[in-house]
Amino acid sequence: MNWSLAKNLILAPLLVAAAIACLATPLIIFLYRRLGWLDDPQKTKRPKDTHTVPVPRGGGLAIFLAVAIASLIFLPLDQPLKAILAAAAVIALTGAIDDRFDLNPYLRLAIGLLAAGIVVAAGIGIAFITNPLGGLIHLDQPQIHFQLFGKIRSLWILADLFALGWIAFLMNIVNWAKGFDGQLPGIVVVAALTIALLALSFSADVTQWPVTILAAITAGAYLGFLPFNFYPQKIMPGYGGGALAGFLLAVLAILSTTKVGTAIVVLGIPFIDALYSIIRRLAQGRSPVWGDRGHLHHKILDQWHWGKRRTAIFYWLVTAGLGSLALGLHRLQKLYTMVMLAVLIGGLLLWFNFFSSWSGRSGRARRSKI
Repeated sequence: MNWSLAKNLILAPLLVAAAIACLATPLIIFLYRRLGWLDDPQKTKRPKDTHTVPVPRGGGLAIFLAVAIASLIFLPLDQPLKAILAAAAVIALTGAIDDRFDLNPYLRLAIGLLAAGIVVAAGIGIAFITNPLGGLIHLDQPQIHFQLFGKIRSLWILADLFALGWIAFLMNIVNWAKGFDGQLPGIVVVAALTIALLALSFSADVTQWPVTILAAITAGAYLGFLPFNFYPQKIMPGYGGGALAGFLLAVLAILSTTKVGTAIVVLGIPFIDALYSIIRRLAQGRSPVWGDRGHLHHKILDQWHWGKRRTAIFYWLVTAGLGSLALGLHRLQKLYTMVMLAVLIGGLLLWFNFFSSWSGRSGRARRSKI
């Protein structure tokens, strides 16, 4: 590894973004408390919530400021960056409104698709995906060409739809991984650094330099936010912080040579947990976007009785392990890794559900004997 290049492309942007987040987060905490914009679990009861005292949810604003300012310092303001920052601003603003008014999840999903559409319209798309069994799956056909504002533009139907779906999906699954104090920012730091290191390994391709820098900025922004979110948290990421993390990681995966496969492996636990949650909710006749207390981190808290700090660190360590694997795995090995992870998490969730049902039956039997 070229350490001089790593210092310029990773370390400097990371430290600057972290410093900005460290400065911005206390200001957001003060502002939200002054305005009385606190999430009080006694007033607004949600099954998924784990906090017990009123806490502001404005972390997304502080993180956005860190990402935006650091990007303007280290990156040229070209068309892709303008689109990324515009979409990020939409997500952060939506998060701030949600902090105050609790928006409907379907409205948040629609706005997330709008944010994804901004970057796709700017040309950030997925022309192909790697087939884990060999070769490429091309998504660049069919195309529709049209004239708009005096310019000929192209719509790559499959590529653009896949990019929209990928970005919107990752926004949601990463947002769902913010169950405990410090859980989300730690995962994002590891995932973004993994993408940065992989992009840096292709440093001979100068088009990967901005990707490396933006990944480092993303890691730095969430690293600077982490001390304020770690147990006991002084502020939560909110929808803005969670969805923004998923958006940035999804875009970075598209722009980097790693594509989507590496991001899926690094985010293996949130990814598989989200798939099981969607299947479970649909099987129960419920909406897949409405939150509940059935995620893996909830099961660990409720049935293993791990503390929030311990659970968050567990998620960090597993994500770091998967990130280390992703740095060296080939495409077929990534597929095997995800299959094994799906089996492990699925088995764990089934065991949790069986244990919960068995405990409930045992408790009722004991009460009936009494």
